[in-house]
Amino acid sequence: MPCDQVTLDGSPLSITQVVAVARQGVGVCVSDESAHRMAASRAIVEQAAAGSEAVYGINTGFGALSRKQIDPESNRHLQLNLVRSHAAGVGDPLPVETVRAMMLLLAGSLARGCSGVRPLLLEQIVGLLNAGISPEVPELGSVGASGDLAPLSHVALVLVGEGDAVVDGDRMSGADALAKAGMQPIVLEAKEGLALINGTHLMAAQAALGLADIEHLMDAAIVAAAMAVDACLGTDATLDARVHDVRCQPGQIEVARRMRELLAGSTIVTSHVEDDPRVQDPYSLRATPQVLGAVLDSISAARCVVERELGAVTDNPLVFGDEIRSGGNFHGMPLAIAMDSIAIALASAAGISERRVYWLQAAHDDFNRVPTHLSPEPGLHSGLMITQYTAAACCNELRLLATPASVGNIPTAAGIEDYNSMGATSGLKLRRAVLIARKVIAIELLTMSEAIEHHRPLASGDGVEAAHAIIREAVPPLTEDRPPAPDIEAIAGLIRRGALS
Repeated sequence: MPCDQVTLDGSPLSITQVVAVARQGVGVCVSDESAHRMAASRAIVEQAAAGSEAVYGINTGFGALSRKQIDPESNRHLQLNLVRSHAAGVGDPLPVETVRAMMLLLAGSLARGCSGVRPLLLEQIVGLLNAGISPEVPELGSVGASGDLAPLSHVALVLVGEGDAVVDGDRMSGADALAKAGMQPIVLEAKEGLALINGTHLMAAQAALGLADIEHLMDAAIVAAAMAVDACLGTDATLDARVHDVRCQPGQIEVARRMRELLAGSTIVTSHVEDDPRVQDPYSLRATPQVLGAVLDSISAARCVVERELGAVTDNPLVFGDEIRSGGNFHGMPLAIAMDSIAIALASAAGISERRVYWLQAAHDDFNRVPTHLSPEPGLHSGLMITQYTAAACCNELRLLATPASVGNIPTAAGIEDYNSMGATSGLKLRRAVLIARKVIAIELLTMSEAIEHHRPLASGDGVEAAHAIIREAVPPLTEDRPPAPDIEAIAGLIRRGALS
C-alpha cells in the first residue's frame, strides 16, 4: 500500500484519518522529523536504563511491583514478560476496524517523541497496518486506566511474533502473519513494552469511530424528524427561528434551521393551515429541536474531548528534553465520561424518534389521513404495527446502555491503581448504542416515508422529498404485508453509508 496518505509527524490525527486507515485501508508512513524526535528521547531512556537510579517503567517492575529494580541485563525479559503477562483479554474479538484504529492511535502517540522508544518500534506497527495484519484482540479486559493494558498487549504480542492475527479474513498465528508479510519479530528493549500498552488507544479508537458513525446518524435523525412533521400533519410554525434564538442553545438553533430547510416548499404543511382544529402538536413533534439540539450539543462537547485525545501522548513515564517524568496520562476518564455522555444522548435521540412512530401509527387523531399502523387494509393487513414494538425494544436496551460505566470504580494492582475509568466499557456500550439507535431512526424513516404516500398528490419540502426518493430506491411502498426486517436493514444501511447526509 502507498504510505503517503496518512503521515505520522507528531500533529494530531483527525477522525477522518482514523476512519481512512481503519475502514478503508489507506497507508501510513512516518515523517523524518518524528523519527529524529524519537531518537533523541530514546537516548535519554537508554541512559536511564543503564544507570543505577530506579526509574519507573525503565528499570523497575510495574504497578504494585514498581519498588523492585531490574538490572540492565534483564530488561529485555522484563518488557517481553510485561506484554505476555498482560495479554489477559477475554470475550469476542474486537472488530478489525477497531483494532486498526487502535494501532494507528498508538503509532501516532509514539511518533510525538515523548515515549522514549526506538523509531524501529514505530516502523513495526506501521508495517502491520500497511500489510493488513490485524492482531486478534478480545474485547474485554481493560479498566480504562494505566492504559488499555490487556487489549494493547494482544496487539504487542503480534509485534514480537506471538499471539494471533487476522490477515485477509484468515486467522493465523502472529508469527505466521509476520512471515507472510516478510516481516521479522521485533525484540523489545527498555521501556518499549510499557510504551506499547500504557495508553488510551482502544478507548480513543472506539470514540473516534463512534463519532464518525454518529455524524451520519444525526443527519438521518433530523431528516426523519422533518419528514415526521408532514407525515403527522404537524405544523412548521414551531420551527420559527425567533423561538429558538431566544433559547440561546446552538444545537437547538441548528436543528430548527435544518428542519426548516428540509420542509421548505411543502404543500402538505400549507394544506392544513386553515380549519385545523388542533391547537398544539405533541412534544415529540413540537420539541424536536430542543431534544435533538441537546443531543447535538452533547456530541459536540464529546467530540472536542476526542479530537484533543487524537493529538495526545498517553503512556508513562514521558521524556521531556533530558528529563523523565511520571504522571497519569494513561487514565481514560476524559474519554469515559465523553462516551458515556454520547450514549445518554443517543438514548434521547432514539427515544423521541420512537414516540413519533407511535404517534403516527396510533392514528388516534381523526384529522390525519394515515390508516392505523399504515395498514394497506386495516384488519386484513397489520402494516407496520410491529416496527413500533421493535423500536420500543431497542429504546429499552438503549436505556441500559446509557447507564454510565465511568461512575463505577473497581481498584486494581493491589490498590496502587485505586481509581479506574472503565472507559473501555464505555466504548463497547457506545458501539452497540450507535448500532441500535441507527435501527430506531431507520424504523422512523420507514414509517414516515410510507405515511408520506398517503398525503399524495401533495408533496413535502424539497429536502424531505429528496430523502424520500433515496429511501424508495431501497424500499418500495407497502401494498400488502411483508416482513419489515429487510426494509429496516436496508434503510439502516443508507444511514450507515451517509446516503441521507
